[in-house]
Amino acid sequence: MKKLLSAVCILAMTAMTLAGCGSSSTQETKAATTEAAVSEAASEASEALDSEGAKADGSYTVGIIQLIENGAFNDMREGFIEELQAKGYTEDKLTVDYKCAQGDATNLQTIAQSMADGDYDLVCTIATPATQAMVNLETDTPVVFSAVSDPVGSGLVENLDAPGANITGTSDYLDTASIMKLIQAVNPDVKKIGLLYDIGQDSSTTAIQEAKDYLDKEGIEYVERTGTTTDEVQLAADALVADGVDAVFTPTDNTIMTAELSIYEKFIDAGIPQYTGADSFALNGAFVGYGVDYANLGQKTADMIADILMNDADPATTSVETFDNGTATVNTETCEGLGLDLETVKKDFEPLCTQVNEIVTAESFDDVEK
Repeated sequence: MKKLLSAVCILAMTAMTLAGCGSSSTQETKAATTEAAVSEAASEASEALDSEGAKADGSYTVGIIQLIENGAFNDMREGFIEELQAKGYTEDKLTVDYKCAQGDATNLQTIAQSMADGDYDLVCTIATPATQAMVNLETDTPVVFSAVSDPVGSGLVENLDAPGANITGTSDYLDTASIMKLIQAVNPDVKKIGLLYDIGQDSSTTAIQEAKDYLDKEGIEYVERTGTTTDEVQLAADALVADGVDAVFTPTDNTIMTAELSIYEKFIDAGIPQYTGADSFALNGAFVGYGVDYANLGQKTADMIADILMNDADPATTSVETFDNGTATVNTETCEGLGLDLETVKKDFEPLCTQVNEIVTAESFDDVEK
């Protein structure tokens, strides 16, 4: 585009120069020829603006990357697409190219590379792994992330107020101490808590350390069990049951989330409540999911995307958004299976939460709504 505009300028200057040289008839002939060339170049520049899409007609192309499909992530994605449409970015003005790696790290890298090399106005990455894959490529395309639990600790931004690179976004930072207090509210005599997570997930690192620090101060024993695949997570869940833990804590960990439907009944059968860092875990059978409202997080992500596209906001100086994460979602079926009284649980939670929601076990939120 810049080259074409430069060509127009150069040709125009050439026309002016030629007009000042030679005979009158020669000047007229050369001027006419040059005028035609300038007109053609200008036409090509205009066509380029139209083909490049974005700024000329207000249309944009946005890429979206997810590592895995799950209810919370899908809620976020749908939330910010709906919000963008509400802002006037209808299908004729916004092309969304959504890619999911289906849990495959190699596939994730391939998707990220294709978007870095592609003609995108912006790329939105959902959760830490997808964001790291995109940022590691050092692309010039603006990146807006959503649901990254620890943007600073993951090395994605310098700090929350000023990211410092071509990236910003929304964080689902987890208040781990509040979840520990929920455990104590239901069982004041809790003696041992299991920590279930994927040791390779950066999103879990800070939350697990915060849990250890809290439990050390409270004098509560804890045992760690980890898994990097669904099979390993199932074995880890079995081990926690054998360890005789009174409760289990899982942060916003993608690996455990993927395996949740295959482990929640193990904990119910053993009478062990599992407390987690997102409502999607509760949807898939965990006793409690505690954290941000992911639909709201998606809407805020849309605000940031619109500001960058429409107002040329600089991601490097656009603060990362964090949220009140005091919403507890209780799986009523699991609550009953554990022999707990729902109304008593809600009463115990109320002083510690801004909201207490109820849900039943399903594979996706769409299934619940149906």
